[in-house]
Amino acid sequence: MLDEISEAVLAREDVLKYPREQVHAYLDELRTTQRHKFYRALQHPLYPILRKIERKHEQLHHVTTAVRSHRIVYASNHKSHTDYLVEPLVLDDNGIRPPLIAAGINLFGGPLGLIHKHVTGAIPIRRNTKDPAYLVTLKAYVGEILKKHDLFFYPEGGRSYSGELKPVKTGLFNAALSADRSDLVIIPTAVAYDLVLEDRILAHQRSKKRQRPFSREVAEMVRYAVGYRSRAFVTFGAPISVADIDVHSRTDVLALTRLVRARIGAQYKVLPTAIFAAAMRPSIARRDLEARIDHLLEELAARRANLGVTSGRQAIEEAAEALETRGIVVAERGRFRVRERVVLRYYARTIEHLLVTTGRTH
Repeated sequence: MLDEISEAVLAREDVLKYPREQVHAYLDELRTTQRHKFYRALQHPLYPILRKIERKHEQLHHVTTAVRSHRIVYASNHKSHTDYLVEPLVLDDNGIRPPLIAAGINLFGGPLGLIHKHVTGAIPIRRNTKDPAYLVTLKAYVGEILKKHDLFFYPEGGRSYSGELKPVKTGLFNAALSADRSDLVIIPTAVAYDLVLEDRILAHQRSKKRQRPFSREVAEMVRYAVGYRSRAFVTFGAPISVADIDVHSRTDVLALTRLVRARIGAQYKVLPTAIFAAAMRPSIARRDLEARIDHLLEELAARRANLGVTSGRQAIEEAAEALETRGIVVAERGRFRVRERVVLRYYARTIEHLLVTTGRTH
């Protein structure tokens, strides 16, 4: 039995030219169900991880206003596997209707895959495929989904392995625009952590080609969760209307993606660990580090960055212990030394898009 969405996809003119069996197979893969009662209950078995992350939100009024009369697509930067938990739960904490989530197909193996597919309402995405039948089916499926649900996706594709804000991809923007809804808006969303749970995994990986199997990565994340504590800031931007965007115009779509990326970057919360990492040297006296941070903060304030820290002293007081406990820096006799250079650079790069002259960590 075909569901209503699958029937609508199969009836689309651009889908009809591809073999029906092939489209059926892709639809079976893409089909997802969100059972909100169970979705909310998932907070309890995941509590050992979630209790370590303090969820904070900013500018939620943009969402609460838009949700009354618009279909919403949330477009967020992608820092961690915990994003899939933290960001939707910020919405749920505040009684906002839950979106479906576009997630990489690598997350759909084993029991977690069943939860994604049958409870959280996650859509498995083959990010690197060039198969035109798949791309047309995906575009049509997302277009039909948006007639009934909001959507949350990560336009960078996967997580940032270097820490920096990556270029965005146009695929799911095109798919969302194909829904042809005059009430559709995109809400740029930025997530930032004091500490990213899998920071070492990402920093040392540096490339998706070297990505570990998801099951192995989860095991490593559990190990790194020992003693882990962090805040997660989710910042929502003003809605961007797509009513005047021509889905068939590459220029229009590219301009939209660049605007969304710029908004995400501007909203990204500058936290003490990031500014500490950006100002850090291989070895530096505390007072010199404080001065370097103050200089960077002046630059960031002039650029109207979303600052979560206001002085070098505050940054050191709030970041040093966390980074030292994590084994990234060490404090000795009034000086800081770098212990994990690659991981420190990962944090420094998270705010590189906001700086004209970046701090260099060697």
